[in-house]
Amino acid sequence: MLAKQRKLKILELIREEGSARVRNLSKLFSVSEPTIRQDLEKLESEGFITRIHGGAFLKSVPQLVQTMTLEHLENMDKKRLIGQTAAGFVEHGETIILDAGSTTTEMIEELTLKENLKILTNALNIVLRLGALPNCTVFSSGGQFKPPTLSLTGEKAADFFTDVYASKLFLATGGISFDAGLTYPGFNDLYVKKAMIKAAKEVFLLADASKIGKVSFASLGGLDLIDYFITDSSIKDEDHQRFQDMGVKVIIAK
Repeated sequence: MLAKQRKLKILELIREEGSARVRNLSKLFSVSEPTIRQDLEKLESEGFITRIHGGAFLKSVPQLVQTMTLEHLENMDKKRLIGQTAAGFVEHGETIILDAGSTTTEMIEELTLKENLKILTNALNIVLRLGALPNCTVFSSGGQFKPPTLSLTGEKAADFFTDVYASKLFLATGGISFDAGLTYPGFNDLYVKKAMIKAAKEVFLLADASKIGKVSFASLGGLDLIDYFITDSSIKDEDHQRFQDMGVKVIIAK
């Protein structure tokens, strides 16, 4: 991996996890610790991170947590339409799983109109928004806190979804590739998402079309893991057809 690519991957990881240790990054990218420190120095000089002894954290983390704001807020107009469309597939009285993410968060307003929902989630912002409503019963996982996504992750979070059943899962992703499948910046989320998929009868992937062709660091598995893909109208015709040929129903948010 070229130095520029590595630096971008490190930033992607820190934007997802909130922080990283030099030792862990060195093992992950198979380079020396001094090389990682140089990468972190460059990212700090560019204003993205703050270095600390042995690692670094995302510069915006304190403000994100205090304001309950998510880090990934690109393409919000498209994400809003996708979230609203996804909420339309939720029936009154259903038990559903909501993954953490900026697109799944956009389902919230429409879900407030549903009756007698049971919602299982690893997203603290979803817990706080829907947990106080009389028409929703919200169950939250445990696990390690990830500030940029306001979520809980790791094996403890995954254990929460064992031996539960939900009719639908609304899943987020970092990247979508016809070769690499569903990919994410870090490994910790893989435990959680695998457990969520196993617990759900149907899996809805929510992502804007800009994520098609993007490959992050860790692969969850192939696109056969999902049943429906809700995306925006900028999806290419050939990509649309490839999903359909793989048995994934594509839904265009409008």
